Amino acid sequence: MGPLSWLLDAQVHVAGSPVLAREIVGNAFGLVSALLGLRRLVWAWPVGMIGNALLLTVFLGGVFATPQEHDLYGQAGRQVFFFAVSVYGWWRWQRNRRADAGQAAVVPRWATGRERLMLLVAAVIGTAAAYPLLKALGSWGPLPDAWILTGSLLATYGMARGWVEFWLLWIAVDAVGVPLLLRGGFYPSAVMYLIYGALCVWGFAAWWRTSRAVRPATVRTPIYTEAVA
Repeated sequence: MGPLSWLLDAQVHVAGSPVLAREIVGNAFGLVSALLGLRRLVWAWPVGMIGNALLLTVFLGGVFATPQEHDLYGQAGRQVFFFAVSVYGWWRWQRNRRADAGQAAVVPRWATGRERLMLLVAAVIGTAAAYPLLKALGSWGPLPDAWILTGSLLATYGMARGWVEFWLLWIAVDAVGVPLLLRGGFYPSAVMYLIYGALCVWGFAAWWRTSRAVRPATVRTPIYTEAVA
C-alpha cells in the first residue's frame, strides 16, 4: 500500500469503532496550524489548508463511504469556506509581514465596538440561515452544525484581522462541536476539539498580553511626533 492509498483507505480502531487515518492526519494539521497561529506565523494558513482538504472528505461520510456514514454538511462546508478565507488570511499576514520587515505577521488588538456588533449580527444571521439549509440537505445535527459552520468562519476571519476575540469564538465553537462529534462517532475530531479548546484558552491569554504590550507604543508615537514638530 502506497502512502496515498494508506492516507485514503487506512483505518484504526478506537474503543472498538473504526476511524479513518485521514481524520487523524487532517486534525493533526489543524492543530499545527493553530499552534502556528498562536505564534502569529504565516505558515499557519497553508498548513491549515491541507487539513481542510483532508477533513472535507471525512465529514461527507455518505459520499466518501467513511465508517461513520454521517453527513455533517456544516462541518464539510466549513472546510471549503476555511480554504477560501485562509487564502485571504495568508495574503493579509504575508503583506503585513513584508510591511513590518519580517516581524510578526499580525499585531493582536481588541475589536472595536462596531466590529463586535458586526460579529454578533453575523453570528445570528449566519446560524439562522445555515440551519434550514443544512436541515434540507440532511445534515446530521443541523442546528449545532449551523453554529459550528458560522462560528468557525467568523473566528477564521477574526484571526486574519488580528482580533483577540477570535479565540473566544473558537472556544464557543468547540463547546458545541465536542458533543456533536462524540455522538456521531468522530472520536479523533472530538478529542482534537478538546485540545483546541485548551489551546484557545492559552492563545487568548497570549494574544491578550501582546495586545496590552503593544498598546502603549501605538499611543506614544503620535505624542512624540507632535513634540518634535
